Amino acid sequence: MSPAADAATLTVRRSTRFVAWVRAWRAGLVSFDELADEIAAGEEHLVADAPGTWTDVALSAALPALAKLHPDDIRLVLPAPGDPRGLPGPGELTGAALLAGEAVMTPDFGVVPEVRRHTSGSGVTFETVLWRFHPVPASGFRPGFQMAAAEAEAELTTALTEATAQLTRLDVAQWRPELAGALQALRRPESTATLPPGFDPRSRRLFARASILDQVLALAEHSAPGGAVNGFEAQQRDAALRPLTSACRQALVAACNSPLHHP
Repeated sequence: MSPAADAATLTVRRSTRFVAWVRAWRAGLVSFDELADEIAAGEEHLVADAPGTWTDVALSAALPALAKLHPDDIRLVLPAPGDPRGLPGPGELTGAALLAGEAVMTPDFGVVPEVRRHTSGSGVTFETVLWRFHPVPASGFRPGFQMAAAEAEAELTTALTEATAQLTRLDVAQWRPELAGALQALRRPESTATLPPGFDPRSRRLFARASILDQVLALAEHSAPGGAVNGFEAQQRDAALRPLTSACRQALVAACNSPLHHP
């Protein structure tokens, strides 16, 4: 499988599925019975420190802790170094969310995923996901500014156009053809990433597009370029992608936190 094709199979940020499906459940748009499977998407998910539990439990056993929340009290947060928007002040919750790059926020607690990699006795490597509940500090929590889906979509389009132009000038195709090709393909994305019932067409379109882009950017970040690029060129590449990465995070947050509508 080529790196570009492999990028399309990478798991999207897990908190996006958690927030979208739990919000739809609390709005009465999906049943509780399908919730855990939709969030886990075929992975093994466990939960630590959920209210009313004394040990790690299955995801389905921890989700009732969110049963009394209004859908708008469940928010996706995708922080980055220097950009802690959506998080409370310094503390264990904020530190864990910044380390993971994602979190599910509510007025009383935050939930942060941690990917654990294991190796079996036969040498097979596999992963489990542990969601950990963290109490919100006593000072309280108020969600920050929330960009609307329309504005986030416009910013993403602008950032994509500018990044593609800059990467073309840097001749990125010579040393990272899969990244250049993937960025071009995003102009007409086809994605299997979907939101549950209740989200409007704009939010669905934005989520699909940003989910593909998030996976492409993960490829760019974690696959070091080969010898055809020097340190200065790598810095230029990173500078070109930085505004696009920020716009992508904003787009995912705007889509998953957008108002829900009953059919």
